[in-house]
Amino acid sequence: DHGRPQLLTDGRSRNWFGAWSRDGRWVGYSSTRRNGTDADLYMLDPRVPGSDRKVLEVDGGGWNFSDFAPDGRKALVVNRQSIARADVYELDLAGGTLRKLSSDARPASYAAPRYGADGRIWVVSDLDAEFLRLGTLDPDSGRFSAVTREPKWDVGDYALAPDGSFVAYTVNEAGVSRLRILDIASGSVRPVTGLPAGVMPYTLGPSLSVAPWGELGLSLSSAKVPGDAFSVDPKTLQVTRWTRSEAGGLDAAANVEPELVQIRSFDGEPVSGFLYRPDPARFPGKRPLLFDIHGGPEGQSRPGFLGPDNYYLNELGVALFFPNVRGSSGFGKRFVGLDNGPFRREDSVRDIGAFLQALRKDPRLDPARFGVAGLSYGGYMCYATAVHYSPQLKGANCYVAISNFVTFLQNTQAYRRDLRRVEYGDERDPVQRAKLIEISPLTHVERISVPLLVATGGNDPRVPASEAEQIVEAVRGRGGTAWHLLAGNEGHVFRKKENVDYYFRAGVLFWQRMLLDGAGEDAK
Repeated sequence: DHGRPQLLTDGRSRNWFGAWSRDGRWVGYSSTRRNGTDADLYMLDPRVPGSDRKVLEVDGGGWNFSDFAPDGRKALVVNRQSIARADVYELDLAGGTLRKLSSDARPASYAAPRYGADGRIWVVSDLDAEFLRLGTLDPDSGRFSAVTREPKWDVGDYALAPDGSFVAYTVNEAGVSRLRILDIASGSVRPVTGLPAGVMPYTLGPSLSVAPWGELGLSLSSAKVPGDAFSVDPKTLQVTRWTRSEAGGLDAAANVEPELVQIRSFDGEPVSGFLYRPDPARFPGKRPLLFDIHGGPEGQSRPGFLGPDNYYLNELGVALFFPNVRGSSGFGKRFVGLDNGPFRREDSVRDIGAFLQALRKDPRLDPARFGVAGLSYGGYMCYATAVHYSPQLKGANCYVAISNFVTFLQNTQAYRRDLRRVEYGDERDPVQRAKLIEISPLTHVERISVPLLVATGGNDPRVPASEAEQIVEAVRGRGGTAWHLLAGNEGHVFRKKENVDYYFRAGVLFWQRMLLDGAGEDAK
């Protein structure tokens, strides 16, 4: 209203956007406001105060809207129980009745169900396959029929033409988004080759859409593209770039593209990651290297725009490596499950050990100046890497990180607890609890011999601030070094500019001291 944001929900519970109705009037979303645990389904008209209404009470924290029927009477909703299991339902919006569409006979992952122009239900699923495929779901039999036929890599986002003539979809090829146009009548598929090698970023709603006149619109980021709007003519496949986002006066075209590094881990499992190298003309000789481990743990490092992290490359001469250890998404459902439970958890840490061993042999990197960073679950990996590989490191920057799996599972918000138990293990089971304690970094804090930078949000509902406080206290209690940054007005990952800037500058100072001998003799 007049350029000022208006609070539409209660401002206290977890409220998660789901979908817009086709006429743009209603927003469907989920909220835990009833009991802090279950993600009930709600609708509201943002223009009408007091229009918010609960459509359905549910059990579980993984429910949300995915699409509204064209006539606005029904909606498709998803109940996500884990990355490997989700179910699709159709919801009658007037009566609040729910009909299950996916089959119980063969549990699988389903994502982004949508109504097609002819009434068919489209969805992405890994049913009977290693990778996610795009197909249709029979609402009566629950049968999924795959339409895409890529032998490898997950289908990501997709968009249906309003007239039902084609569907555009992306394939996550080792992290890079590749766009395809599929003719629904003939089944023929054409690749779109005129886009940068980047990532279709997460946005509010789908990152792909088809205009009423048939042109495909999308947003994309890459090493050289901060995040911009493109369109594709579905007939000619001509690509048009509509925006060139502001980058603070910097030349984004000067940023370096990453190299895909592929190795075999300790047990022969293939793992990969993206390596960014500083300009050798400006920064000659062997360069320090900073590992940056993604969260999730089912996340994935992908070659999008690095934003402020380009400062490490372009101004400090520090190389960056973004690994995808086992348990990362995008490499098939077998790979994503390889770290499940407490007894296989540290296999992903051993993947980092394999990367350390491989990259130490790189003639352009300085193995005496390696560091590690990570966010959320990647923050656990950051601590664990410091536990297992401190002699090979100069420091660790662990951000909103898990330090003890048992205290984390006990204190994380209730709506997330069961979802996380599927991934990490169940602390209520004595055998699993003992193993969770055994693999927790806090248990082995005496093995951390490098300085830590620990950052956390005071209001974090996912990884409570107590996870940071207990490991900082333990490290300092043994005479170790632990920088501790607590943002009292933040949740999980900093959002307020003053906190984001302060943490970034603290990180630069930390790595200058740990990797570049103070201010850095070559940090101009």
